Amino acid sequence: MRIRIVDAFTDRPFAGNPAGVLLLDSFPDDAWLQNVAREVNHAETAFTHRLPDGGEADWALRWFTPTTEVALCGHATLAAAHVLLGTGAHEGPVRFATRSGVLIATPDADGSITLDFPTAPLTPVEIPDGVAEALGAQPLTTLDTGPNTGDLLVEVADEKTVLGLAPDHKALARYSERGIIATARAEDPSRGYDFVSRCFFPNVGIDEDPVTGSAHTALAPFWSERLGRPALTGLQASPRSGLVRTEVRGDRTLLTGHAVTVIEGELLA
Repeated sequence: MRIRIVDAFTDRPFAGNPAGVLLLDSFPDDAWLQNVAREVNHAETAFTHRLPDGGEADWALRWFTPTTEVALCGHATLAAAHVLLGTGAHEGPVRFATRSGVLIATPDADGSITLDFPTAPLTPVEIPDGVAEALGAQPLTTLDTGPNTGDLLVEVADEKTVLGLAPDHKALARYSERGIIATARAEDPSRGYDFVSRCFFPNVGIDEDPVTGSAHTALAPFWSERLGRPALTGLQASPRSGLVRTEVRGDRTLLTGHAVTVIEGELLA
C-alpha cells in the first residue's frame, strides 16, 4: 500500500504543513487508521477511498491526528487532492464526503488547489480568566469558532506579539475543545499577506500546527469584516510557515494553496 507525505500550503519542500495520505479501497477499522496516524506522527493523516459513481461525492475522506479523529482538516484535504490529481486517480474537481459535509477541491491553472469549506460561525465570548497567562499575551478579542473546529480565536495587539508567543500548552488545553488560534493584522501588507496567525492545539496532540486550513475558515470571515474585503491572504507564522489565500462567500470560505509530495513509500503493516 502506497503512503505519501505531502507538504501543504507551500510550493517548496520542508515548509507548510506535512500530512500523510493513503488511498484505500475502503476504510479499515478505526484502530488501524489511528495506529497509522500515530506512526506517521504528523498533525494529520488523510485516508480516502473512491465512492460509487452517481452520488454527491467522489471520494470518502477521514482525518486522524496522532491521538484522535477530527471533524475538519484543511491541509490534509489539500494534500489528498494533490495526490489524487497528481497520480491520475482523479481528474477535475474532487468532491469529498466528510464529517463536515461535502468538501470540494478544485485544481487551478497555476498548480494551486482551492478548497470549498464551510465558513466558521463566529461567536464573541468573554475573555476567559487565565487565558492571557497561558497564551503569554493579552487578548483584545475572543471568539468561539463553532462545532467543526472547536477553537478559541484570540486577537492580540500586533504581528510582533503573534511571532513572539511561547504559550503554556498544558494550560491552554482548558480553554477550548481543540485549541487556540492567535492572530493579528499584518504589520506591512506589501509583504504579501493581510493577517498573521499561529495555532496551538494541545487537546488533539498538536502543540503548534504548522499551517491550518480549517482555522482559516474562522480567520477569513474575522479579517474580511475588519478589512472590508472578501479576498485576503493569511500567513501562518509557525517555524515551517505557509500562506493561505482566502475568499469568504457567505456560508462558504475558499482556501487556496499549493502542495508538494516529499516522500513516497510502501506501508507494510
